[in-house]
Parts: sequence; structure tokens; C-alpha cells
Amino acid sequence: MDKLQFGNDYTYGAHPLVLQHLVDTSREPMAPYGADKCSDHAKALIREACGAPDADVFFLTGGTQANAVVIDSILCQHEGVISVESSHINVHEAGAIEFTEHKVIALHGIQGKLCASDLQHYLAEFFSDCRNGHCVYPGLVYITQPTEFGTLYSAQELTDIYGVCQEYKIKLYIDGARLGYGLTAPGNDISLPFLANHCDAFYIGGTKCGAICGEAVVFPKGNANRYFFSIQKQHGAVVAKGHLNGSQFEALFTDNLYFDICLHGNDMAMRMKEMFRRKGYQFHLDSTTNQQFVVMSNEEAHRLSQHVEFTLFEPLDESHTICRFVTSWATTQEQLDALDKII
Repeated sequence: MDKLQFGNDYTYGAHPLVLQHLVDTSREPMAPYGADKCSDHAKALIREACGAPDADVFFLTGGTQANAVVIDSILCQHEGVISVESSHINVHEAGAIEFTEHKVIALHGIQGKLCASDLQHYLAEFFSDCRNGHCVYPGLVYITQPTEFGTLYSAQELTDIYGVCQEYKIKLYIDGARLGYGLTAPGNDISLPFLANHCDAFYIGGTKCGAICGEAVVFPKGNANRYFFSIQKQHGAVVAKGHLNGSQFEALFTDNLYFDICLHGNDMAMRMKEMFRRKGYQFHLDSTTNQQFVVMSNEEAHRLSQHVEFTLFEPLDESHTICRFVTSWATTQEQLDALDKII
């Protein structure tokens, strides 16, 4: 029997309606490099959803690529980007940011989140140091919504962080690889327009939210680097058949599909969470999104790994491991029922 798939939210291809829209538009001639009608319409739909009529929108292929291009486009040569230690750009992007000659300035985080007070403390110390000209200047703050731990920033937390950034005239960039799961999570109080109004740039993840691939980078105030397309090209991140990304986002932002997809993923995660809880398992933290972090004995994790695909996230102690289980648009109740029998 094939293993049950709970390892990530990009194991499966794409939502059927996204694929169908690609099929429907594939026989139409499209202008290259994102200058096509599908991309134009998708950008208009995203601007409307964000409540940001002047937003600059660009389509890229993957998350690491989007982060590298956006951060490189914002920072000056002598500047670095602040993030928490567990951030994707600091841990799981193979030095992509450093490859562009920008330092990642890692601060301590709590359950994957940056605290406004810690950011304030770091920046106050940096700018009061008479020797800071010998150091890498912080030019950008990077956070993710949801975080690597599936946790969410509240509206107040985001407001506080953005307030610190504005105080020190530093931009805020939000990685939204799983943004849809955050926006549709139980207890979330951040809407897409609110997020767009409380940062300088963010991206709407497609790869993990029902698309084959693709991320929509948004500069909500029309504040993209005037040479962003050229910088994107330098990074090898411009796709000749740009309509492929545009078409997918056109489908995702039609008839609420993006939010319905992610709401389903979260619903499956909450059912799975209750299932583990009912069997007596403990959780590393309380996640309301599609990533759940279950504490298992090493022996139990090994036994389960023979039947289920999941991630050994990190050791908790010598005898226990934090195991990550992820749901998506493709997760079914039948898969949850099968998992229930195994655990």
C-alpha cells in the first residue's frame, strides 16, 4: 500500500479548476514575459482582493526565488535583512540571500514569530552605536505569515512590527508561501487588505495553495523598485511563457477559489489535530493552520514512518521527536480515516 501523504502541501499537482483553466487558455496565443491578458486580469483581481488599486504585482515561480529577487530589489549593497533564527531565508534557502551579497541578521523568535519589542531593542542599539558604520545596516525586516511553525501574527502584532519599521524607516516584507492558510485559519484577525496596508511588500503563495507553481509578489503601494523586472531577469526569474503563472492566479482569484482551497486544508488539519489529541498525543505548539506539530517517541515516529509520509521536524529531547503533518487542498477525509486507524 502506498504511504499516506502528510509530508507537505506541494506533493500533489494542482487543483482541478486551476489545471482546467490552463487547458482552456493553452490554445490561445499569449504575449510573452507576463505581458498577456491572463496575467493582466490576474493582477487586477489581486489588486481588488487586496484593496490596493495602485499595487505593483509580479509573478514568480517559487518561494526562494521570490524572496531572493524581492529582497535584492529592496536592499542597497551595504544592507542586510532582519529575520528570526528559524526563518526560511535563514535556514532553508541554501544561502540564497547571502548569494546576492546581503546578510541575514537573525534575531531570536518565539514560536517562529518576531517580537516588536525585540526588533525595537535591536534597532535602537544599532543606531545608537557610533561604530555602526563598520556593520551591516538593517534595511529590511522579513517575517512569514504563517510562520515555519504554523503560528500566526495577530493584527496587533503586525501593527506593532510595522510601526517599529516605520519609526526607523525600514521596510517590512512578508513571505506568504502559505498565506491563504493563514487568512482562513480559525481565530485569524488579519484580512488581505489589512495585511497589504501594514507592510511594504509581500507575496501570495500559489505553489502550496493549489497551483502547480507560482507566487504573486505584491508591492501594495505601487512602490516596487522601478527596475524590478530587470532585477527579476538578472536572477533568471522571468519566464518566457509568463501567462502560465498569470493563468493560474487568474483561476485562484476567481469565485473565491484561493480561499476555499486553503479553508479546506485548514479544516482537514483541525480534524487531524483532534484525531491526534483523542489518541493522547501532545503538540509542540498550538497551530490553527495546515501544519500540525505532534510530539512522538522516537520509536512511535519510526513505526508510523513505515506507513505515513511526514516530516521529522526536529528533536525534542533524546527520546522524543517533533513530527510535522501537513494538509492541503488534496487531503481527503478518507486519508484522515486511514491515518486514524494507523495511529
